[in-house]
Amino acid sequence: MAVRLLAHEVSDICLGKPALRSISVSATLADALSALKRLGENYISVWNCACHSSKSGSGDDCRCVGKISVVDVVSFLCREENLSQPAVALHSPISVIISEVPVIVRHLQPHASLVEAIDLLLEGTQNLVVPIQTRTFAKSRKKVLKEVAPFDCTLHNNLEYCWLTQEDIIRYLLNSIGLFSPTSITPINSLNAIDTANILAIHYDDPALSALPLLSQAIIHQSAIAIVDSDGKLIGEISPLTLNSCDETVTAAIVTLSAGELMAYVDCGDPPEDLLQLVKDRLEERNLGALLEWVEEDSAMSSCSSFYSTSSDDDSGSSLGRSGKFGKPSARQVRSSETAACNPRSSLVAVMIQALAHRVPYLWVVEDDGRLVGIITFVSMLKVFRERLKSMC
Repeated sequence: MAVRLLAHEVSDICLGKPALRSISVSATLADALSALKRLGENYISVWNCACHSSKSGSGDDCRCVGKISVVDVVSFLCREENLSQPAVALHSPISVIISEVPVIVRHLQPHASLVEAIDLLLEGTQNLVVPIQTRTFAKSRKKVLKEVAPFDCTLHNNLEYCWLTQEDIIRYLLNSIGLFSPTSITPINSLNAIDTANILAIHYDDPALSALPLLSQAIIHQSAIAIVDSDGKLIGEISPLTLNSCDETVTAAIVTLSAGELMAYVDCGDPPEDLLQLVKDRLEERNLGALLEWVEEDSAMSSCSSFYSTSSDDDSGSSLGRSGKFGKPSARQVRSSETAACNPRSSLVAVMIQALAHRVPYLWVVEDDGRLVGIITFVSMLKVFRERLKSMC
């Protein structure tokens, strides 16, 4: 059984995966936001070519060079130089963001082994881009010849691609968890799987804007920023996954609210009116009238009701799947306000199941009294499995 697992190829994990939607690295940030809203996805793949622009059969001309999310765009808009002209900043090419982050996307052939995939993920890769072998592309080629939106494109180098994530590999390993006994039932504090040195955390009363450098690290490491009280107890988090459920106008909340206020703002699904008014007042105090006007204009174009209307909103009526109401997450995409956490004495398999159930790539590790002691991520879980696989060889 163990030998067969070692022989598994990434194509086995690709079965049933949808084709990647893509956008060109030369497109604008506004184009990327439009694509994300239309597709209702957290990320869209970024390629160094336009749809079907590479030479037929070349195989290497057209490559995925990264991915982009709402959080990436919001972080860019929060820069001091962009706050006075957010609408202008959105016309910047995607390359201004992609060029600043480490390579987190790698191409991999379908015949590559499971171990090769795990090794790439442990090196820092977040998404493995794999050609889909089992499809007939005649219809896709005909589709390309028609006029389509840039982000409707799925064809590159005459192939369609899917991508594999850390979550995909963890789910796949969970299906074979019996092979990893007794490791799978061992407490995580006995497996050196808890990261106690790289905890991204800020205090409840700290400005949310001070979290931006940590947010960049959280995106790279597939984690989040813990919000703690004066005793080091976990109160909640600022998660890239949650912020991805908002629209770009959440920028105004980030630059005006405290960390705790921002957590309440994005966690509820519908920000309280007092927080909405607080954001407006602080924008005016900081002479960020241009940002306020942009927010209100964007809200007016994206929502039937005014940003400061007290009437209830029905997100189901939005064809974009997101609300344009000042960073409000859509009902479909809003995440639970419950922060996913586990105990240091939880077993590895229990932590895997809990993380997969919450659809997060990490769990905060807290003691019984609520004190934050570390974090366990999919990467640290994969390290444990990689060591076990080595012993199987």
